[in-house]
Amino acid sequence: MFILVRGNADCNSDDEDKMSEIKLYLGDCLNAMKTIPDNSVDLVVTSPPYDKLRDYKGFTFNFEGIAKELLRTIKPRGVVVWVVKDSVNKGNRSLTSFRQAIYFQELGFKIYDVIIYEKAGCGNPHPRRYRDAFEYMVILSKGLPKTVNLITDRKNVYGGQTYRGVKTIREVNGELTNRKKTIIAEYGVRFNLWRYATGSNNSTADKIAFQHPAIFPEKLAKDHILSWSNEGDTVLDPMMGSGTVGKMAKLNNRKFIGIEISPEYFKIAQRRINQTMENLL
Repeated sequence: MFILVRGNADCNSDDEDKMSEIKLYLGDCLNAMKTIPDNSVDLVVTSPPYDKLRDYKGFTFNFEGIAKELLRTIKPRGVVVWVVKDSVNKGNRSLTSFRQAIYFQELGFKIYDVIIYEKAGCGNPHPRRYRDAFEYMVILSKGLPKTVNLITDRKNVYGGQTYRGVKTIREVNGELTNRKKTIIAEYGVRFNLWRYATGSNNSTADKIAFQHPAIFPEKLAKDHILSWSNEGDTVLDPMMGSGTVGKMAKLNNRKFIGIEISPEYFKIAQRRINQTMENLL
């Protein structure tokens, strides 16, 4: 059963309508997703348990079943952001992320992009391996994406200067001039390597999230929500953990469906989203 988040008992009818846009489900995501209508979700931002890199309270997940449900529930031209990392066992990298991406593609998803999530801070180095400071963010789409709002926050070295093309025009007086002059923008589209602070600098708005062992940077969730959806769209996180995607969806005027199998983590997510909604009322 989905649980509507309640931010304030003394809310009016307008507030009730706003809160009904957030639905949380405590239970197995495969069962929960089966209750979501076909072609009803605009964007999925999620991260599965990574190759048992974290002890996820003994819970496991059915990857192939979830992948099929994602294809069914996402709208045509909708996007799934799948954040994954591989484990290393006895010197051998698992490449689980590659296998999952290929399976998604075989199901019918397009691999629209692969973005690298670079961590500004990373764990202790391995004595015989370069420091591990990134994860994959596989951008899947059901057809070509309907919404692409590219983030332009990369400062151009020559921003503000005039660019002159190579095509010239011969004027009436016989002189050659170039009429295709453009002013270079101060900021350009960012590269597909996104860098975020992790650890104690990860979440600036609340500390509840750190009760979960593996949390998204809030800006990571926000950047994907802004890139692949519009206000009023529905965002799903079927393995919502500490609820970061739900929090950022609400702060950016999106509807949200969150599913979490762990009662402990569900409470963390519920508290964070409740707190966010109370602050908005």
